[in-house]
Formats: sequence, C-alpha cells, structure tokens
Amino acid sequence: MAYATVAELESRWRTLTADEQERAETLLEDAADVIDSEVTIDPDDEVMVSRAGRISCEMVRRAMSAQDSELYGVTQASATMGPFNQQATFANATGELYLSRAEKSQLGANSTFIESLRPKVGGWYARP
Repeated sequence: MAYATVAELESRWRTLTADEQERAETLLEDAADVIDSEVTIDPDDEVMVSRAGRISCEMVRRAMSAQDSELYGVTQASATMGPFNQQATFANATGELYLSRAEKSQLGANSTFIESLRPKVGGWYARP
C-alpha cells in the first residue's frame, strides 16, 4: 500500500499528464516497498505515515525527473569550446527509486550501529 497518492505528489511537485499519473501510481507503490524494506512504519503513528508519504513523493519525483530533462540531477558538468568537449555526471541517471541518507535518518533507518563483537583470544571466543 502506497504512503502517498498521485494528488499528493502533484501538490508537492507539478500537474502530471494522464500517462504520468499512471506511472506515478505504480512508482508510489514501489517507493512504499523500498521504505518498508528499510523500516517498519506503524500505521497508527500519523507523523511517521505522513513522513513516509512526503519521502515517497520525493523518491518518485527524483525518478520521474530523471527522464524529464537531460540535465536533471547533474552533479558535475564540464564544457570545452574547442575541440568541442562536453561532460556531465548524474546523481540518478537511471531514474531509480532510492532513499537518501537524510531520508533514511528521518525514517529512523540508521544502519551504522554494531551491537557487539566478541574478541577471539587464544583460539577461543571470550565469554561475555
């Protein structure tokens, strides 16, 4: 189940054509799946559901914008006049759905924690 509707996406971004609305609906469901793979959203927690909806819209906007413009998502560009050289580096060249580091943090999906490591001493693992 998607955390946001096409109407919510449009209110955060722009009016979509009929074909774009159909694609956006599918992408919003896919975005919810990506979010659910990272964190469990409590359906009774209105703040988390709202946050997941906002982040879903941002994920879909990034994915759809990658196809809208040749320059969307360019993180680095270079141009040379003679002998005519042009180069660009894209953040999301393929239009994939992904959660940014900030979005993961907002959802509480920080994966930089190690619970414990037991040292190996003299060929045996130490007992806690």
